[in-house]
Amino acid sequence: MLPVLLVSVDNTVLSFAIPSISLALIPSASELLWIIDVYPLVLAALLVPMGSLADRFGRRRLLLIGSTGFALVSILAAFAPTAGALIGYRALLGLFGAMLMPSTLSLIRNLFLHQDQRRKAIAIWAACFSGGAALGPIVGGFLLEHFWWGSVFLLAVPVLIPLLILAPIFVPESKDPAPGRIDPLSIGLSLGAMVPTMFGIKEIAQTGLTFANVALIVLGLALGTVFVRRQLSRKDPMLDVRLFKNPVFSGGVLANLLAIFSLVGFLYFITQHLQLVVGLSPTTAAFVLVPGLVVSIVSGLLAASLANRIKPSWMVAGGLLLNALGFLIVFLNSDGSVAGIIAAFVVLGAGVGIAETISNDLILSAAPPAKAGAASAISETAYEVGSVLGTAILGSILAASYRLNVVVPGGVSAADQHTASQTLGGAIDVAKTLPAEQGTALLESAKHAFDSGSGTVAMVGLVLMLGAAIMCLRSLRTAVNNPEPVDH
Repeated sequence: MLPVLLVSVDNTVLSFAIPSISLALIPSASELLWIIDVYPLVLAALLVPMGSLADRFGRRRLLLIGSTGFALVSILAAFAPTAGALIGYRALLGLFGAMLMPSTLSLIRNLFLHQDQRRKAIAIWAACFSGGAALGPIVGGFLLEHFWWGSVFLLAVPVLIPLLILAPIFVPESKDPAPGRIDPLSIGLSLGAMVPTMFGIKEIAQTGLTFANVALIVLGLALGTVFVRRQLSRKDPMLDVRLFKNPVFSGGVLANLLAIFSLVGFLYFITQHLQLVVGLSPTTAAFVLVPGLVVSIVSGLLAASLANRIKPSWMVAGGLLLNALGFLIVFLNSDGSVAGIIAAFVVLGAGVGIAETISNDLILSAAPPAKAGAASAISETAYEVGSVLGTAILGSILAASYRLNVVVPGGVSAADQHTASQTLGGAIDVAKTLPAEQGTALLESAKHAFDSGSGTVAMVGLVLMLGAAIMCLRSLRTAVNNPEPVDH
């Protein structure tokens, strides 16, 4: 659980360090985006190859290699002298992070053969994700108030040293008894499918639907098709895509993706509302979200306990319906009160905890133990893709709605008018340079436009989660409470 906690913290802590990094390293706008984006891009692209390597060479071995590399590169990143160097170190962190995540989940699959034990272990695994997401902003805020920006990367060292000492003692090795051969072409196709697709989706969120962005996604999907065809034609595929023929497996993967989609999309606009509209500090805003994250941990553990009494399809669909209810509360909370946001996130957190725990258990249960690394990698990839889509789709809808509704006062320069019409943060910066009356008018219009966009996003999230719940009731209806696969 130590590397899970670490990677989760690492996903959220950097966003709080961006202002300090901007002042210290003076990156260009493009470099700043790459500092943020290169880690999840590399991580998502390498999860499937690393899951396959874990099955072949040993899950514990890859976990220890990844942990060592992650700790060493974190130290280098903390003292990066330039923005370019930091981008390179973040890419290496993505490489070693991809070794960590499939290994942890696949080890759970092989350590806990009894399903009740495995569900509890998966619930704790998911709880570490939620706990890390809660700790990231709080710990990051504390470190940045007392130390330099690089301190957020040094978090890895005290977490990973105990892992490197204790894992060889307590964690047994496991691997696929009949692994396939290493297939460099499949690894290249996997990278070629994931990187352009993920990058294209991220760019659409930033710059809109351009020919280049769409072309990147088309290229990624085309290479993904070639990858799937190659796996189907080989006797020993790097990734057994036939797993997706099992509706329980494919339904669990989709439920996993959609649960994270709702969580990340929700956080994207709520964190901005709390800081830019309500005016809370980053640390205070992080504490507002803690109750929802705590509930997600508790609901995941409770779901593991109730899984033998309630059908898996009902539990996953129920979790997604709670996500829908969370979005509905946001929509009805028209004044954007902090109490309403806390209530909405508590409900959504409960839904995510239930859906994540049960869907991950279904993914691992539907795959034979020998293929645990591959199944875990698919689950992790769904998590990363859901995270990207949540920001890209709901973020793009929010940005479009904001641009349509914001009114910039007359007499503002063309450059400032463009800045104020793009984002709420840009409008706040421009308002500071305007006379009091104009600045106040721009702020009121921008905040109203942002909250109007948040309402639109909430309705889209509500409809998507209702559709996802119906999908899960259909695709997971054959799932039973003790689907122990037989590994021949």
